[in-house]
Amino acid sequence: MNQQHSDERTRIRAAIERLLTGRPERSDGSLTVVALAIEAEVHRMALQKRHADLKEEFYARVRAETHQPPEVEKRLRGEVAQLKKALKQSRTAEEESRRHAEQIALATAVLLLQNTADSPTPQPATVLPLRPSISNRGRSS
Repeated sequence: MNQQHSDERTRIRAAIERLLTGRPERSDGSLTVVALAIEAEVHRMALQKRHADLKEEFYARVRAETHQPPEVEKRLRGEVAQLKKALKQSRTAEEESRRHAEQIALATAVLLLQNTADSPTPQPATVLPLRPSISNRGRSS
């Protein structure tokens, strides 16, 4: 482990302590990874990639010490609830559309049957062939 990596970890651990005790120096004090990165003066992606164990430790301590899920988890749970509600509404609308389409198809079938029963298909009085028959070919010359 190089010196820069070690320094980052030390700053992150100190930032975790400041955030959890409500004494932020650089961030808004929210219990998020973004605030932790700002507080530790570390790029957020470094925290996500190189120091993922510290990020998970931070979230575990937030749950344990505040007895509530992290803000990110709360937001995601809210989004999941909204998406489930939207999915339920979508499925209800789809079912209603299917029933409506079935009713239209049945009504169309009934109307077609009534139409053919009431008036048989009229036969044309004169039927003209498109091509002359074989017996007529020799006569027209």
